[in-house]
Amino acid sequence: MSLITPDFGLFFWMTVVFLVVLFLLWKFGFPVIVKMVDERKAFIDESLKKAHEANERLANIQKEGESILQEAREKQAQILREAAQTRDAIVEKAQDKARSEGARLLDEAKAAIEQEKKAAIADIRQQVATLSVEIAEKVLKQNLKDDKSQMDLIDRMLDDVSVK
Repeated sequence: MSLITPDFGLFFWMTVVFLVVLFLLWKFGFPVIVKMVDERKAFIDESLKKAHEANERLANIQKEGESILQEAREKQAQILREAAQTRDAIVEKAQDKARSEGARLLDEAKAAIEQEKKAAIADIRQQVATLSVEIAEKVLKQNLKDDKSQMDLIDRMLDDVSVK
């Protein structure tokens, strides 16, 4: 016997055993293996489909998030513009009120100053008149001590009145 060439009996029985094993695998083993491979393929396909859907949802959520963020930025800008307008309006109103109040106070101060001025002028006139009368009285008392000087004064006054 040689190792390289087997005899016919061994070859026959090996072929029979191979065919029996092949038949058993074909009948019972391969369907189970094919079924498991098909199930695994279906599971992988389903997982890929779900992953694709999840990616699409994630993309949609990101788009929605961006749009919401953009909308929030726009609202923030609008609120800031409205706040600035309100602030400007309040400042303008306060400035107008301050101007009108300042003008009113200035007018009141001018009126008070004018009143004080008139009162001071009237008081000075009163004092000047009183002083003038007192000085005139003293001068006249001094000049009109005797009858002759009184008569001279009366004549001068009459002359002044008749000239005018």
